[in-house]
Amino acid sequence: MTKIVPKILEHPLLRKYTSLVREDMSATYSRDLHKWLIIAPVMGIATGLLITLIAQIILKWMWPGILRYYLGHPLIIVPGLTAGFVIAGLIMQFLTPDPDEHSTEEIIRSYHEHQGDIQMRPFVPKLLAAIATVGFGGSAALEGPSIYGGGAVGSWLWTKLRRLGLDARDRRLMLISGAAAGMSAVFRAPLTGIIFALEMPYKDDLAHEALLPALIASVTSYATMAAFLGAKPLFDFITASSYTRRDLLWAALLGVICGLVAMAFDITFRRLRAFFVAAAIPHWVKMAIGGVLTGLCGLAFVSIFKGNLIPIGPNYEAVPQILQYAHSSAELVVFGVAKLAATLFSLGAGGVSAMFVPLFLTGGAFGTAFAQSVVHSTSLNLYAAVGMAAFIAAGYKTPLTAVVFVAEATGGHSYIIPVLIGAAVAYAVSGEASVSGDQRLHEGLKIAELSKVTVSQVMRKEVVSADAATPLRDFIRNIGAHYGHTAYPVYDDGKLLGTISLTSLSKLSPDDWNSATVRDLTDLEVMRVAPGYGLQEALRLLAEEREHHMLLVVSERGELEGILTKSDILGALHTRRRSNGLPKRG
Repeated sequence: MTKIVPKILEHPLLRKYTSLVREDMSATYSRDLHKWLIIAPVMGIATGLLITLIAQIILKWMWPGILRYYLGHPLIIVPGLTAGFVIAGLIMQFLTPDPDEHSTEEIIRSYHEHQGDIQMRPFVPKLLAAIATVGFGGSAALEGPSIYGGGAVGSWLWTKLRRLGLDARDRRLMLISGAAAGMSAVFRAPLTGIIFALEMPYKDDLAHEALLPALIASVTSYATMAAFLGAKPLFDFITASSYTRRDLLWAALLGVICGLVAMAFDITFRRLRAFFVAAAIPHWVKMAIGGVLTGLCGLAFVSIFKGNLIPIGPNYEAVPQILQYAHSSAELVVFGVAKLAATLFSLGAGGVSAMFVPLFLTGGAFGTAFAQSVVHSTSLNLYAAVGMAAFIAAGYKTPLTAVVFVAEATGGHSYIIPVLIGAAVAYAVSGEASVSGDQRLHEGLKIAELSKVTVSQVMRKEVVSADAATPLRDFIRNIGAHYGHTAYPVYDDGKLLGTISLTSLSKLSPDDWNSATVRDLTDLEVMRVAPGYGLQEALRLLAEEREHHMLLVVSERGELEGILTKSDILGALHTRRRSNGLPKRG
């Protein structure tokens, strides 16, 4: 029996199929996804605990008492906000390396430019500055410190868990998954967290490689926070079970209005943010100015409209106020405008947070006013939901997040179709405008745009060439060692012959370099294109080029006008990105 088993195991058919099974299993688990079953829950629990603490500090211990005092003593609003902003400004100026880098923008910038690496030394100061900004009444909410906190936790955990099979690329995935977990916890909306994190880095695409870790981390983070604060939707929403075709048309029109207003806000915010970043004054002074202007917005509104609405602070309490209580259209519109102005001053001056809830709330106010004064509809919450989603879609360039957030955070699932319409229209109408200076168009779109560019616009015109008759050792000594290119055009009696690559030198022994000439190693089959050739098609040819990764740009008379490499095309992509839009910082 013992002799039979080895013979069976060594049978050619069994060995063949064992090899096939091993190959199939290797392909099936090539992405090593099972590691996220351990790492993502750890990330979600850590983020959930952190965000629960931040939410308790701001929403339970700080803002309710400060809000009551502001409403009871309106003249305290301006000095109270200024004091809070100065505290935040001093923390950022003296305890962080760059007071203008924080919140959602730092996560996006790290994802694109720093491989997911977040500096942890200023981690606690930035969270304290965010608590001061929001807790004292800045027109912002908890998603800023939550996204930053979750992203930083993910980046830090990568350094501690690398032994579990993580590679350098995984740090970006953990950064974005941690941000998803933070968003999921703070809004008690796991699907929103997942989609927002995937949409956040791009204006037109998803960071789809982070799907699985973001999904697991978001659900775990949500469950962790729900264990302490409950799983009830963040905002109560009375929804109807139906809508009419007329409502869909009105939803599209509301999307147009919200898209245009959000576009103007996006551009204004980016300009104001760039102004404050460039201003040559201490950061705490910038914050003091922002605190005064934000406070004036709140003071002006409560002086005109008596009640519990106030366009400053995290404003979670304002959502049910707008959705469940009667307010005139004039009050709602003024509230929306004041909220946008307060957000401009709070975050434009350098306040440490983000504006997801301010945009959400502004859209709800405008949508309700639109329903009352234009549509004359009794389904106020329907139009409030459309306005909320439209503003988020246009402001952050996250249309899917906008729709899912309205459904999850409010329980308004029955409004999905009109909300989708409003969000899609607002997203389209607002164009490329975004409150984020670091969101990018996906590289695939950038390459597609290069189809409009010709080779002559990008090619390198100053070319170092070699003569075919030059001894190989002289070529290496006089040209190859001085210019650092990987390949050079070769001429023979003034006629373009081909190219010589430094990698081709390995074909000959160094002992033969004295007797050989450049002609002996010249590639005669290198691809040649005309100056008017499309750059996108040129990139395809370079991808197929087997050795030199170079194209010769030749005129109709056969004269060399320039050369083109992949590096030249990447340089063109980089130049177009830098010339696109407004300054990135802010």
